[in-house]
Amino acid sequence: MDASHPLLTFFTAAAGGRFPPADGRVTVLPPLPGGLECSVAFTGHAVIATAMTSRAVHTQGPDGFGASLSPDFLHHLAGPKGWIGVTDATLTARGTGGPPRLTELTDADDHPRVRHARELRANVEVYGDERGLVTLADGLAGRRELSIELHDVHDGSRGHGRSLLTDALSLVPEADPVFAAVSPGNARSLRAFLACGFTPIGSEVLLRPERR
Repeated sequence: MDASHPLLTFFTAAAGGRFPPADGRVTVLPPLPGGLECSVAFTGHAVIATAMTSRAVHTQGPDGFGASLSPDFLHHLAGPKGWIGVTDATLTARGTGGPPRLTELTDADDHPRVRHARELRANVEVYGDERGLVTLADGLAGRRELSIELHDVHDGSRGHGRSLLTDALSLVPEADPVFAAVSPGNARSLRAFLACGFTPIGSEVLLRPERR
């Protein structure tokens, strides 16, 4: 992803507690690299990165109070045959730095989590151990993104998500912001991220429109 995309400014500001005004408005930015677009909702303000003109975006009536993530509006952005991703909660935390606590993996390219990361992100690094794996990559608008997946999600793995996330934060330089997109329905994962110091700053949907 291109680290110079203007959406990155919104994410880094939000990570520092500085949010756009809760005025119900929609900010329209240029599209993301690789044919991707997105709709991001902060409290009372939406930011949309798209190849559409601002006028075309506003014909569907989006606003900063939730309408920017409505099914009808996302379909408007993506077109009849475009791909629409899931709605994720946008979380952020700070790296802890120090000696890395996880080993880099070079044999996980076939893992679904890794394949998904390589489809949407750049500079994907994979780490892990017997608990699970971690991907660290340049994601939406160039932000540093982290995701995890446990090898075993049964009761015997309770606490593994939190410990793996804690170790994953050592891969990020101390005090540097890192982001995660987590499905709100995945309550167990969401609880683990929150317990490890991640803070919700908004929600987001990625799209790959099909336009003439």
